[in-house]
Amino acid sequence: MAKKTRLDFNEMMVKGEKIVYLTAYDYLTAKMVEKAGIDMILVGDSLGMVTLGYETTLPVSMDDMIRHCQAVRRGAPNTFIVGDMPYMSYQVSDEEAVYNAGRFIREGGADAVKLEGGGPRAASRIKAINESGILVMGHIGLTPQSMAQQGGYKAQGRNSQAAVNIVKEAKRLEEAGAFSILVEAVPSAVGKAITERANIPILGIGAGPYTHGQLVIYADMIGLYDNFTPKFVKKYADVNEIITNAFKEYAKDVREGIFPVDGEHTYKMKEEEVEEFFKLLEKSDVLEG
Repeated sequence: MAKKTRLDFNEMMVKGEKIVYLTAYDYLTAKMVEKAGIDMILVGDSLGMVTLGYETTLPVSMDDMIRHCQAVRRGAPNTFIVGDMPYMSYQVSDEEAVYNAGRFIREGGADAVKLEGGGPRAASRIKAINESGILVMGHIGLTPQSMAQQGGYKAQGRNSQAAVNIVKEAKRLEEAGAFSILVEAVPSAVGKAITERANIPILGIGAGPYTHGQLVIYADMIGLYDNFTPKFVKKYADVNEIITNAFKEYAKDVREGIFPVDGEHTYKMKEEEVEEFFKLLEKSDVLEG
């Protein structure tokens, strides 16, 4: 499978082919994602909650993101990877944003980066990163790094003026040079309006069925992360229960002496080697005694 490029995503948009986008944070998951033929992987700062156990995405560092990007690239060498720029890796200045975006490409093996926000500052960062030769994806609607300002993890654009503002943000980011925009947790009508006005791929996560493609957090859609499940997630499996039950079964077998079974889960020696082993061991014990 050849890795898709920006041109491929643009062609899919024109042809009306949906772009399939999924998160991954580690080597094993990335291998499965690539095997499934997913078009694009996001190494999201959501790994802070899903993988590192933080309550929010805010504590995630650039070093965290680079390390996980490297693991995902090793697992999915032929899939387009987007590295998610963590909190305070781009907010301070255009120069710092370009430097950290470059780390994702040079060290992390990513093909593009993503940053949150639809205002003039985010547009400035996108313009600077794009002009440095790095593909950058915008992210508007619910932006978790700004959840305090947005009043928590709540859907955005639910009144007419707020909805218009989000549509304007999308156009601002497109004009700044974003190659694509992720729209999160907005009414379907808003996702549709943004998509109809865009000349770049619009990807939705809780933005309705009209966007050019969809993203979900893999741990949500397979039921692995059970702290909470967003309304827009469809569960395709309950892996958490399956894994937990397997751990319980293992613990039971060990405690009852059922596992391991000698001969089935163990290594063997030739009978003559066993006999010689015990002779040597007995001789050694006598000499040491």
